[in-house]
Amino acid sequence: MRRWKNVAWIVALAILGTALAGVAQQAKVVEFWTTDNEPERVAVYEAVAARFTAANPGIEVQIIPIQEADISQRIATAMAAGQLPDIVRMGIERVSVFAAEGILDQDAAEAVINSIGLSDFRAGPLAMVVDSATGKYAAVPYDGWIQALWYRTDVFKAAGLTPPVSWADINAAAAALPGTGNLLYALAIGSDPGQNYGHQIFEQVALSNNAWPFDEDGNVTMDTPEMIAALKFYTDLQSAAVPGPQYWRGAREAYQLDQAGMMFYSTYIMDDLVDGSGLEAGGNVDIAVDDLAANTGFAAQMVGPNGSASYGQLVTLGIMKGADAAAQLVVEYFLTDGYIDVLSLAPFGKVPVLESAVDGWKDLSPYFANYSSETLDQIANGFETMQRWLFRPDYDAIERAVVGDIEGRLLIPRVISYIALEGVMTPESAAAWLQEQVEAMLAERR
Repeated sequence: MRRWKNVAWIVALAILGTALAGVAQQAKVVEFWTTDNEPERVAVYEAVAARFTAANPGIEVQIIPIQEADISQRIATAMAAGQLPDIVRMGIERVSVFAAEGILDQDAAEAVINSIGLSDFRAGPLAMVVDSATGKYAAVPYDGWIQALWYRTDVFKAAGLTPPVSWADINAAAAALPGTGNLLYALAIGSDPGQNYGHQIFEQVALSNNAWPFDEDGNVTMDTPEMIAALKFYTDLQSAAVPGPQYWRGAREAYQLDQAGMMFYSTYIMDDLVDGSGLEAGGNVDIAVDDLAANTGFAAQMVGPNGSASYGQLVTLGIMKGADAAAQLVVEYFLTDGYIDVLSLAPFGKVPVLESAVDGWKDLSPYFANYSSETLDQIANGFETMQRWLFRPDYDAIERAVVGDIEGRLLIPRVISYIALEGVMTPESAAAWLQEQVEAMLAERR
């Protein structure tokens, strides 16, 4: 009799084990692709994911690092296989394309944003993720960086100059700075035809004059009076700039060596203004200015004759069509309990999109102590006026693709060099050439 009882227990335990195994097999796996792909960053994402799983048993988060440049191809392959990931960390420029393809779960994105609290999000980032076709939020804003014209506040004060915000103020500084103290130049502009640096600066200049690649009807507008004026303003700065083809490396070195009084750069420069940026041959720049960071101002917004704009990058979390509902919980967790952990990976390049996270962000790096509270507040508020040609809501997927082609083919750096360095074009002829090139690219796409 006892033997039969033992058999019964064995059978019961076997059934229970099978049931438990079935439960384990049914654990949800949320696949999270991230372009924060360096090993130390992936480790932090995995630690946040592990904490989420501990708080939400039965939901496993799988972190998969990918290259930013590979997103479109990886997504296309996953679509063909019917195996889209649940969450993708991606730049804002991808959102409109994926929204047009119908592969973003916009209802899920809206649910996350509303759950966290609409009022906690900066208005600028929210406006950037709106799908003009549906009026819904296509993805969830996450973090980003802001570009600015950094400038020597001590020198500006001594010279009686106002912060370089408007075109007039920038021109006044360009005229006054060379020869002031040790300064040989006012700034270094992006003039190297083989580098994207000039495009990033010029796009902000163009936006501050309401100059866009296309109008609301889809016509190419690279030769408008506004675009010509932007080209003239930008290339005229070369008369007070570091000579020869220049890009970001020369700009930051001239600024740190007390040779130039202004520098276009993203917020990633903040630690370099304390320690000195890396040199191409190795080692760091020996900063020639005492307390350079403390004597540096941050002019993110540029005011032109027909508008104003700041420039930067917004990173988003996209929830893909077909994603498990648990993906919404994961995104929300990465914007709440795990948010500061991720921002701490690169505080200078990860400006928070949530008002509630700003104070915590300001404590993430000892380098922030070298900057004024005014500068930190300006950085935190930079999203409010941030704009890009790609962000214009009435552009369709083809127009956005052409904007990407303009940047990818370095059309703007080339014409800047033609005007400012080689003297073979005027702003007018350069605008006409750009008009022809962009019209041809648009025809190719259509």
